[in-house]
Amino acid sequence: MNLQTKIPLNPQLLNQIDYNSDVLLLGSCFVENIGEKLDYFKFRNLQNPFGILFQPRAIENLIISAVNQKVYSENDIFFHNEQWHCFDAHSKLSNASKEVLLDTLNMQVQITNLQIKKASHIIITLGTAWVYRYLETEKVVANCHKVPQEKFSKELLSVNDILKSIHSVVTQIKNSNPTANIIFTVSPIRHLKDGFIENTQSKAHLVTAIHEFLNLQSSIVNHQSFYFPSYELMMDELRDYRFYTDDMIHPNQTAINYIWNAFKMVWVSDDASKTMDEVDAIQKGIQHKPFNPKSEAHQVFLQKLSDKKEKLKSDFPHINF
Repeated sequence: MNLQTKIPLNPQLLNQIDYNSDVLLLGSCFVENIGEKLDYFKFRNLQNPFGILFQPRAIENLIISAVNQKVYSENDIFFHNEQWHCFDAHSKLSNASKEVLLDTLNMQVQITNLQIKKASHIIITLGTAWVYRYLETEKVVANCHKVPQEKFSKELLSVNDILKSIHSVVTQIKNSNPTANIIFTVSPIRHLKDGFIENTQSKAHLVTAIHEFLNLQSSIVNHQSFYFPSYELMMDELRDYRFYTDDMIHPNQTAINYIWNAFKMVWVSDDASKTMDEVDAIQKGIQHKPFNPKSEAHQVFLQKLSDKKEKLKSDFPHINF
């Protein structure tokens, strides 16, 4: 008896991720779930240099700022609740020091600029189509930083709005890095604070806009823009609350592992999968807690572990444990 509706997935035939790849991940917190896997298996990657960005306009703004090497100044930040903030970035960048925040923003712009230019793969995860516009400047913000709600208007981006943002993002990236593979996905995390119906409408706008863009791109030879169905995997194959954390909103580790394995099957090369097994064995060896750290057996174990690390590093110099 088949107790799942399975989504057909096939390995990407060209340009898969391997240990020579360099990945940039941007978007909602699901990016960090995939990023943690890439970190664990020692792939080169950069995750959310401006922190979590939930909506398309915020991601577009970061890409434009990075490509054009924007220099942030005092006009771009504000003081609230004893910290300096920037409406373009997540609150994890906020700081009690104005100078530190500006230095961080400008450093992250430069880091993102370099990563866009050298990235082999750019993964963009869209979380919501709902945005907040700061009434004083009429600008859509990436994060409200707990500024009072009455200072903002809340809007739902139309499919056309999102389509324009996606087109802008891809154009900016391709102008800097024509060979980058761009993988779009929609976050499986439901934004229920917007409301159940509103969340469904939001996700529908995101999915529709991405596929409209991909349909437009399909006539272009070697368009290098793709869709990975992480949202659909969560909603259809994992249609059960046992795959959620206690808040019943976020995927739990079992669900994250399931979606990662699907991503790996589609996007990670067979050769890289073999190296991942070696990395995994070393990671588990590092985490091993011996009964007797001074025993001869453990010293032999540590030497073998060290030899494995050196062998891997000789093949891939960027790998460090």
